[in-house]
Amino acid sequence: MKKKRKSKRDVYLKKVGRTIREARKAKGMSQESLAFASGLDRSYVGGVERGERNIAILNLKRIAEALQVPVSSLLKGL
Repeated sequence: MKKKRKSKRDVYLKKVGRTIREARKAKGMSQESLAFASGLDRSYVGGVERGERNIAILNLKRIAEALQVPVSSLLKGL
């Protein structure tokens, strides 16, 4: 069987998700409170943090505003 190689897309989504999770935890927020503050569904936020969802720019902006950080800080390391 062939091994499934990680695509660059998967790597980028996981990096962004990890950065969002770290920022959320640094603010002492739960996924639920971040979802509420950003107007997004908690399961969507969880999927983004796990790198399973391809986040839209507008949703990234909503999350950044809820975390009170610049959008650019959530894209570091890409």
